[in-house]
Amino acid sequence: MPTSVGVVIPTINRAHMLGQALDSVFSQTLQPQQVIVVDDGSTDSTADLVAGYSEVSYLRQENRGVSAARNLGIRRCGCEWIALLDSDDEWLPEKLEVQFGALAENPGYRLIHCDEIWIRDGRRVNAANRHRKRGGWIFEHCLPLCVISPSAAVIEKGLLEEAGGFNEGLPACEDYDLWLRVCSRYPVLYVDRPLLRKYGGHDDQLSRKHWGMDRFRVRALRDLIAGGGLSESDRQAALASLREKCRILVNGARKRGNAEVEAEYEALLAQFEGPGA
Repeated sequence: MPTSVGVVIPTINRAHMLGQALDSVFSQTLQPQQVIVVDDGSTDSTADLVAGYSEVSYLRQENRGVSAARNLGIRRCGCEWIALLDSDDEWLPEKLEVQFGALAENPGYRLIHCDEIWIRDGRRVNAANRHRKRGGWIFEHCLPLCVISPSAAVIEKGLLEEAGGFNEGLPACEDYDLWLRVCSRYPVLYVDRPLLRKYGGHDDQLSRKHWGMDRFRVRALRDLIAGGGLSESDRQAALASLREKCRILVNGARKRGNAEVEAEYEALLAQFEGPGA
């Protein structure tokens, strides 16, 4: 079992859901040593709700986004391992115990994740095959879209620090960006068992707030490629994914008659299609 594990929960204006997430933490059969809620500038009753949980450390910042909130919580956490939980999700009671049990049987991994149950608009739905989870060296599997849910992930704090944490310049797809950086360097441990409920369909989800999520994935891929350090096979796979996403954005902009966006991604596509790419 781990030396210590802390839970980091970023939130904004979700007092109506946060209690469910916190209750799921304190119902764990393996209890964490630290629980941190980072309030990203809520204007609802979040602070009052958290005050009812004496074991929770409450941090508040002016609204800077989910990445900054997670990074603050990670910095303040004194534990060896960080378990992330989004404030609209909930863990099943044995999540941490099962994940750390798997780690005890498979030592050396620095990131553990698991399967999940999807609830949309109050009803259970089946995830599409493209969201299928797996373990090992999964970098290429991470390229199309995010395949590790933050709420499913338990990460060695040292690995988060080594990877540079979440990119605070990305308003969305910040998890996609981090997992690419991590999975290009290390294999991950996967528990093929649903250990959390992931809720969707509500209006404040980032995927509803921002159009064209591939815009942010393209930025993540550009940064990753420019940063070097990829094996040649991973670099080529990342380039292929970047080109594909640029084509999707070009076609979408063309259909909407958005010439500016079309020209932006056509230029980027040309940049990465040349022989020197």
